[in-house]
Amino acid sequence: MTPVEVKQLIESGIENCEANVESEDNRHFQATVVSSAFTGQSLVKQHQMVYATLGNAMQTDELHALALTTKTPA
Repeated sequence: MTPVEVKQLIESGIENCEANVESEDNRHFQATVVSSAFTGQSLVKQHQMVYATLGNAMQTDELHALALTTKTPA
């Protein structure tokens, strides 16, 4: 997977979302995801929301690791 593909999956799966995704090897990714959908959600729930957008990519090893930061627009 490329950073662009990961970004597209995340942004298409979470309403009002902006994702910044980087990778040096297309296996290990760093993402910062900002969405109003995270408002009032625990950090665990926010991360679960992001992982849900990735489908089977983590299980099939297309995406080996994801360092994740989630934020609300505020």
